[in-house]
Amino acid sequence: MMSIANELARLFRRDLTRLGQHIEAFPTEQSVWQVLPGITNSGGNLTLHLEGNLREYIGRQLGSIAYKRERPLEFSSKGIAKNDLIRRIGEVREMIPAVIESLSSEQLEKQFPEVIQGVPMSTQQFLVHLYGHLNWHLGEMDYLRRILTQGEPVKPASLK
Repeated sequence: MMSIANELARLFRRDLTRLGQHIEAFPTEQSVWQVLPGITNSGGNLTLHLEGNLREYIGRQLGSIAYKRERPLEFSSKGIAKNDLIRRIGEVREMIPAVIESLSSEQLEKQFPEVIQGVPMSTQQFLVHLYGHLNWHLGEMDYLRRILTQGEPVKPASLK
């Protein structure tokens, strides 16, 4: 039987693969950074936000991997090449599942090191929250790209 940590690691691995696929599906470098009226975040900025969020909360806080988050830059940076975004997400795709898989049952039951939005949570509950956050933004990115390009949805990555 697979542990919750292993199952969450598999889900993060699958959906971080999808994040890279979403960025690849933007047809041009410029379209990665394009928004429409009423939409504030480009696919590129959503990618930077997800990278910063996961590196901070899972990589640094749970895995003790050095990182200094600069959240405002996640939303203000522009023009980073698609290949650089894909490379960065590839790094996160390797790091995050490995950290999650290394967590013991006891660590998952403990309170997450930081209280987020005033609500203490177990590490396991916060990991589920972060997984939902990842998927929320994946959906936003998919719809934005499809509207911008009249494109097709990205095919789901397999759950390995």
